[in-house]
Amino acid sequence: MILETITIIVYSTALALIFLYALAQLNLLFNYISAQNKEQKGPKFDLTNSEEVPFVTIQLPVYNELYVMERLLDNIALIDYPKNKLEIQVLDDSTDESFETTAIQIEKLKKTGLDIKHVLRDNREGFKAGALKEGLKVAKGEFIAIFDADFLPQKDWLKRTIPYFKDEQIGVVQTRWGHINRNYSLLTKIQAFALDAHFTLEQVGRNSKGHFINFNGTAGVWRKTCITDAGNWEGDTLTEDLDLSYRAQLKKWKFKYLEEVETPAELPVVISAARSQQFRWNKGGAENFRKMMWRVIKSKNISFKTKVHGLLHLLNSTMFLSILVVAVLSIPMLYIKNEYEHLKTYFIVMSFFVISTVIFFICYWFMYKKTYGTSIKNFVQYMVMFVTFFSIAMGFSLHNSVAVMEGHFGKRSDFIRTPKFNINSLNDSWKGNKYLKKNISVHVILEGLLMLYFGFGMYSAFIVGDQGGDFGLFPFHLMLFFGFGYVFFKSITSKA
Repeated sequence: MILETITIIVYSTALALIFLYALAQLNLLFNYISAQNKEQKGPKFDLTNSEEVPFVTIQLPVYNELYVMERLLDNIALIDYPKNKLEIQVLDDSTDESFETTAIQIEKLKKTGLDIKHVLRDNREGFKAGALKEGLKVAKGEFIAIFDADFLPQKDWLKRTIPYFKDEQIGVVQTRWGHINRNYSLLTKIQAFALDAHFTLEQVGRNSKGHFINFNGTAGVWRKTCITDAGNWEGDTLTEDLDLSYRAQLKKWKFKYLEEVETPAELPVVISAARSQQFRWNKGGAENFRKMMWRVIKSKNISFKTKVHGLLHLLNSTMFLSILVVAVLSIPMLYIKNEYEHLKTYFIVMSFFVISTVIFFICYWFMYKKTYGTSIKNFVQYMVMFVTFFSIAMGFSLHNSVAVMEGHFGKRSDFIRTPKFNINSLNDSWKGNKYLKKNISVHVILEGLLMLYFGFGMYSAFIVGDQGGDFGLFPFHLMLFFGFGYVFFKSITSKA
């Protein structure tokens, strides 16, 4: 009974952590609803008055972006802002032929009167954080706008973001990500679904009540003095954006989130690219929890509620570990439930935690209906998308849990960039992309085994107990079977 007891304790703890996170999401939903239709208050620069127009530096940190550099530079050149108050830094760490083609395009843009510089380094020390820090040394702007290579800001982007910096307490203005290839495939639809929730429910829900939010690494603007006051960019985590965001807010800098300003970008279309991005984000989140946890707890400048939301924010990625634990132990728990009659009351109590799924369902619906509407057809489509999203998210739980464990235990790894594809429509193809990984990770083999494991879980529903089976967990195991199966088969077939 010792092994059964340990299984029950670990399973219950993981369920409780998921429920706590769900409650935090529900609180963010209330915050989001209360923030709707509130006017943007505070002073703003009058950019029609030349004396109020501040100098802005746009930083473009790039590394081997052969397929999207031309698109990026052509788009940035269209930004509508006084040329005498605008500087563009291409922070280029490239080691392939994209370096030469980028240099040629920069020279052409210079001839149009654009102040654009090709900033180079001898090494990639600190990766993206190191490149941003190097560029900051010579940046002329009071404000630093940052775009990754796959982002395509609108012409009026600076005119819609810079005015808010007239409030001298604001250190960052962050905008919402859009998705130019949302409908390319099931994979892109799932990624867009998850990111939309972050950029509506979570960012607005936190920012509207003064809780900590994060600069998302791109599509935002920093006040240069905020960066330096917070200690500048540091490359000791894989999510340097989250790191600097927390250090800045701990020093009482305010962040402004603009849900209404959408910055289009390209989603990874191949699962290996999505995996590398997910690994970096989730490991970086765990690394920042280790780095920032005690600073947040000990801070005397922030409220208890903000501390709770901050810690749960930093623990976002760790939820994948809780999900994996619940998933793997759910099959032993099915047998325990039908073996030990005296535990009946415990399992009745545990069924309460299904409310976590209900909370997530409600929260994501508010996000979804704002984009697609509230018709019966849209609600049915939402239910299908929600189940599909949750299934595939659980299918990523092993991969992401490995990232989380490495982050919590301090295992260092390089910053692995997400390959870009220049995918704008359904007719564009990713095949032949030179940056895609060709090898199959051992994690993929384990995901295939987990698919079979949850297939066994579905079979178990028919044979456990003496009352003709137990189908309470059958839908859960079916979702896990589909999720791990999708990730496994996509991972072994989606090769360039």
